[in-house]
Amino acid sequence: MTDQHNNTYELPENGESRRAFLAKTAVIGAMTTLFSTSASASPPRLPAIKAASRVPLANDATIRMGVIGVGGMGSAHCQSFMGFAESQKENVQIVALSDVCDLKLESNQAACSEKQGIEVDTYRNYRDLLARDDIHCVLIATPEHWHGQMSRDAIAAGKDVYVEKPMTLRLDDALHLRQVVLDNPQVIFQVGTQKMILPKYQEAMKLIAEGAIGHPTFSQTSYCRNSRNGEWLYYAIDPKWEPGVNLDWTGWCGPMGEHPWDPHVYARWRRYRTWSTGIIGDLLVHQMTPLMMALNMGWPTRVVATGGHYIDKAMENHDQVNITAEFEGEHTMIVAGSTCNEVGLETLIRGHQANLYLGGRHVELRPERIYADDIDPETIECPNIGNDQDQLRLNWLQCIRSREPAISNVDLATKMMVVVDLATRSLWEGHAFVFDPQTLTASKL
Repeated sequence: MTDQHNNTYELPENGESRRAFLAKTAVIGAMTTLFSTSASASPPRLPAIKAASRVPLANDATIRMGVIGVGGMGSAHCQSFMGFAESQKENVQIVALSDVCDLKLESNQAACSEKQGIEVDTYRNYRDLLARDDIHCVLIATPEHWHGQMSRDAIAAGKDVYVEKPMTLRLDDALHLRQVVLDNPQVIFQVGTQKMILPKYQEAMKLIAEGAIGHPTFSQTSYCRNSRNGEWLYYAIDPKWEPGVNLDWTGWCGPMGEHPWDPHVYARWRRYRTWSTGIIGDLLVHQMTPLMMALNMGWPTRVVATGGHYIDKAMENHDQVNITAEFEGEHTMIVAGSTCNEVGLETLIRGHQANLYLGGRHVELRPERIYADDIDPETIECPNIGNDQDQLRLNWLQCIRSREPAISNVDLATKMMVVVDLATRSLWEGHAFVFDPQTLTASKL
């Protein structure tokens, strides 16, 4: 690992030393402890975090990127971004990696260095990566309990951010991150929610805005899949992991405090209640977020969820989930999630006058029977854009150059976190929850 870097890249000159930056991120981390873990607590207005201004990059300039978290998803991101450079879709270079596991760092460093023909630096502590002044942006692909803190630290360091979904683990952390992002509109912030850039949702949004279906009253979607032995068990446990030797377990736990070492939790954290919301945050956000974008019905105001451990009884999180969410724009959404049956619900938006079917690539508009003489059925054909996740990655890079806002923005991601957090609490506590958009607070009914 090298400690000296070329400082000639197009980054802000804010006069902040590496030591000062590390001190600032420590303060930001301490401020986070002011938040209650209860979504019913009113989020305090914390001291503002202000990043330096940024200027657009020239089209031929290399975007220098760091990746924080190089497990399964982080490794996949690395391959995709290097593929953009190889295919000349974007001039981007991964110059630094950070992870608490030396073994993951070593394998990804070797792969990234060889493919790019450069020496890629590695860091155990992500703050050391953020302190570099020759990095434009960072991608955060850590477990979700770190998303909020790492994103805030990256923004404080003046980096553009792509953070994996869900945006945070809990709602209070999402509200804090939203405050920081809105306080720093000069920073490009993207949440890595799949399907956001699919043309069918953009077309549905236009139709709804034009009044083509009347008032949207009711929508449905799902993410359902199945496995023989249980979900997320395909993440292997490496017998070579040694906490205190080649893995910083305390650093992995981070904001969650001290926990006994457990390789099952480390590899398969999505299965465990403390570390993940399971199906809801990991799978359903991909379906709900673009639907919420198309509907534009405002904040969720009431959420209730039911479910159980029907097949995978060894998993703490539920293997079957059903959610009902009401929105301030007078709309109800129902959502099904399963890891024990793969037959889901068709993605559909029901309006007073017509319905939008979104199960395939195209958008089908079908009038309600009583409006059949007033509205013609229509199919809006949408192009095949290939890998939509790659298109979302490219959107982030393009926005880094232009300084235009990214499509998967913080407001939409925070609204999604209201559903994620309150549905999760509803499952565990057995109550419905309401959310007040004026005070940004939630309470149990």
